[in-house]
Amino acid sequence: MITLNQISKSFGSRVLFEDVTITFNAGNRYGLTGPNGAGKTTLLKIIMGFEEPTSGSITMPDRVGILRQNIEDYRDNMVLDAVIMGNKRLWDAMKKRDALYDVEMSDDVGMQLGELEGIIAEEDGYSADSNAEMLLEGMGMPSEYFQQRMHAIPTDMQFRVLLCQALFGDPQALLLDEPTNHLDLESIGWLEKFLFQYRGTLIVISHDRHFLNSVTTHIADIDYETIIIYPGNYDDMVMAKTAVRERTESEAKSKEKKIAQLQEFVSRFAAGTRASQVQSRKREMERLQPQELKKSNIQRPYIRFILTEKAPGKIVLKVDSIRKDYDGKKVIPSFSMEIDRGDRIGVIGTNGCGKTTLLKMLAKVLEPDSGIVELGHQAVIGYFPQNHNEVVDKSTDNTSFEWLKERRPGIYDQEIRSVMGKMLFAGDDAFKAVATLSGGETARLIIAGMMLREYNVVILDEPNNHLDLEAVSALGWCLNEYKGTVIIASHDRDLIDHVATKIIAFEGDKICLHDGTLEDYLAKKAPSLK
Repeated sequence: MITLNQISKSFGSRVLFEDVTITFNAGNRYGLTGPNGAGKTTLLKIIMGFEEPTSGSITMPDRVGILRQNIEDYRDNMVLDAVIMGNKRLWDAMKKRDALYDVEMSDDVGMQLGELEGIIAEEDGYSADSNAEMLLEGMGMPSEYFQQRMHAIPTDMQFRVLLCQALFGDPQALLLDEPTNHLDLESIGWLEKFLFQYRGTLIVISHDRHFLNSVTTHIADIDYETIIIYPGNYDDMVMAKTAVRERTESEAKSKEKKIAQLQEFVSRFAAGTRASQVQSRKREMERLQPQELKKSNIQRPYIRFILTEKAPGKIVLKVDSIRKDYDGKKVIPSFSMEIDRGDRIGVIGTNGCGKTTLLKMLAKVLEPDSGIVELGHQAVIGYFPQNHNEVVDKSTDNTSFEWLKERRPGIYDQEIRSVMGKMLFAGDDAFKAVATLSGGETARLIIAGMMLREYNVVILDEPNNHLDLEAVSALGWCLNEYKGTVIIASHDRDLIDHVATKIIAFEGDKICLHDGTLEDYLAKKAPSLK
């Protein structure tokens, strides 16, 4: 178990959480939630020991698996070794043993070797390679990578290695920050099953709603300057939290009404002969005085894309035999399709398979090496890139307000402020320099820019990467309500499944089309991934 004892964290006058005492119990799987900036990653870093709390202490088990992000520190290690490093006691013993075999044998060296071999046996070190290989295979790692140096394999695969490192060695607790970021749907499915069977203490941060709902038994929600534990998964937490808030607000209104009635009595008879009754009413008013409700930090943006008045033709995009190669490697094989007005297409596949390249060609921001992408009659495209820097130049001195004004010349300032308010840029936040925006803020700014224009086709490449769960939910609602054509690439299974009615799937060296939802596709492809 993991115990937080009177933990507080603040930055200047801003309090993230204060005097928190909770226990994360073994056998429970906790999702750590809260909007961007609430302090989720800060709390996880405090638990990991990477950051100091303002006050308080933490009690941890001996073996803790931590998902690290510092891939550069492992660039010269073999892939299997990087995984085994997840068990520090085992790895240290193995390194010391190997070093002793290089020195002259003596009684003392023999004794040390005996002690080290004992530790290795206790930590199941003689099965370490096979156990590490099983984890890597589950993560979709090709076996030819196992004996390579970390820097020699693709970046997304390096992150998978670090996830395997966190899972290795039967840790008593697991601390995972966005573990699905670099995984395809098949690997996410494997991880869900692994964690479902895990019997230690799990604390995980994820913006993937489906993943949280599949894995968690409890939600630790950072809000009201504290951390509240809710039983159940993420959807259960949202329902419980909403109900509690509504009940509290209803009780406060009821108290205010009763106080008003008592005040009326006091005002009428304060100078009369009913002094005792007046004093009784005053005491009742003091008792009913509602406590000030702490403000929740949960905010949901309002996202709505405006459809152009001019209807496009039946075919909005015609793709004819397009190909794209990079450095001699075939990224997009010869691919053809017609995208009809009103289609809702989800694009899925592993990182680096070519999804972004395909979407860029569909959005007409990248030319194919051969073949054509033909825009249909009166089709107008709105595009959200995976790389935000393609549309938001952070080397300029522009404010967010100025950047939006450039999206639609001649627009009134109040229209810009209205859209910014809907996307949670309130007050002075509207004039933040684009160079200082976080990933989540930049994503919301790009969406705000799209809301100022009119389209009948929207193409979105991993729009949820930096958005919190509330913003992803708002985006899903927007896309479901939008009457135009939607093409979206995402690893967020919940988002794709609720939006898409057709699937473009990258499968090895081919691109496949599926007419149906993501659940339909997964059921046909591999029932075990459902």
